[in-house]
Amino acid sequence: MKRIRKRFMVSLSLLAAFVLWTLAMSFVDVREIGPQESSVGFAGINGWVHKLTGVHFDLYHLTDWLGLVPIFVCMGFGGLGLGQWIRRKNIGKVDFDLLVLGGFYIVTAAVYILFENVVINYRPVLIEGALEASYPSSTTMLVMCVMPTAIMQLGSRIKNKAFRNIVAVTIIAFIAFMVIGRLISGVHWFSDIVGGAFLSSGLV
Repeated sequence: MKRIRKRFMVSLSLLAAFVLWTLAMSFVDVREIGPQESSVGFAGINGWVHKLTGVHFDLYHLTDWLGLVPIFVCMGFGGLGLGQWIRRKNIGKVDFDLLVLGGFYIVTAAVYILFENVVINYRPVLIEGALEASYPSSTTMLVMCVMPTAIMQLGSRIKNKAFRNIVAVTIIAFIAFMVIGRLISGVHWFSDIVGGAFLSSGLV
């Protein structure tokens, strides 16, 4: 119980950090440094990081395509749960952790949709000539929500310890590549990545 309470407090702290970070984005150093005179908070640090990284559309497209990986992972675990439901003929007999994971996916999707429609700021570059919502980084959020929970699931389902460790390290490397790659590609502000990391870590 103590361990659960500690994790719950860590989760609340991370989600509170996301809320405070989001509020700060709306009031701290807000300037029109984006395309078409779009505004962004933390303009000083965001502008500095963006100039440092530049824009790399090849990396943007690569991370966009690799963003399908967590979607396929969701489909895989969804298929596993559906298979158990069909075989056992009762949703209550599906592994409890898979039911919780399904609920988690629904929450993640709801948050994704929310921030696609509630615009905090726009990207530092135009995508096909148009402004797009940029906060929090949806790719960062998706990867950092789905892949760590995949490690949790596979950790309990892969019996061979060596193989389990290899899978975990591979997934962690993938997460790091996606988050860093998204930042270096220059299609997000630095604050978008931080916001996505706070939010996804709190949810996980």
